[in-house]
Amino acid sequence: MRKLVLAAALIAATTPTLAPQAFAAPAPAPATSDLIGNDGKALGTVTVTPAPKGVILRIEATGLTEGWHGVHFHAKGDCGDTAKFQNSGGHVHDASHGALVHGLLNASANDDGDLTNIYAGKDGVAKAEIFSSLVSYAPSEGKSALKDADGAAVVVHASADDYNSQPIGGAGARVACAVVK
Repeated sequence: MRKLVLAAALIAATTPTLAPQAFAAPAPAPATSDLIGNDGKALGTVTVTPAPKGVILRIEATGLTEGWHGVHFHAKGDCGDTAKFQNSGGHVHDASHGALVHGLLNASANDDGDLTNIYAGKDGVAKAEIFSSLVSYAPSEGKSALKDADGAAVVVHASADDYNSQPIGGAGARVACAVVK
C-alpha cells in the first residue's frame, strides 16, 4: 500500500497542472443566399459570416450595370416583391439610437444598415467583401441583429451611396436583394 501512495504522490508531483480554459461556443455557420434581381432571376450570392465584433459580407454578383452601387442591410428578410424589393423594409436600425440618420461620412449617423459601395465592371460582375461592426449576426450580441425573428436583407441599389444624403445616400432604386435568415 505504501508503494501505491508513493507512486501516486510522485505522479502528482511530476504532472503539470493544466489551468482551466474558457472554451468558446462554436461560431454560427455563415448564411448564404441567392442575390435576385428585379426580374426574379438569380444574379449571384451573398454570404454573411459572423465575426467577433460584427459580420463579414461577401457579395458575388453578375448582371449589374457598370459603376458603383450602394449596398445596405435592410430590416426584414423578405425579397418577395421583386419589382421594387420594398418588403425588405428600411435599413436595419436599433430604435434606441433615435431617429434614423444615414451616412458613413455623416458625423451624426446612427444607421446600422450602412455599408460601403461595390463596383460592377463593364461585364456587370461585382465581387466584394465588406466588414460591418454596426450589426451582429445573432440577437444575443447587443447590436442590431441580422438573424432576428424576421431576418434581414442585403439590398443592392442602382447608384452609388454618397455616404451623407438622407435617407439612403442618393443610392436610388433597389435592383437586387438577398434574404439573410
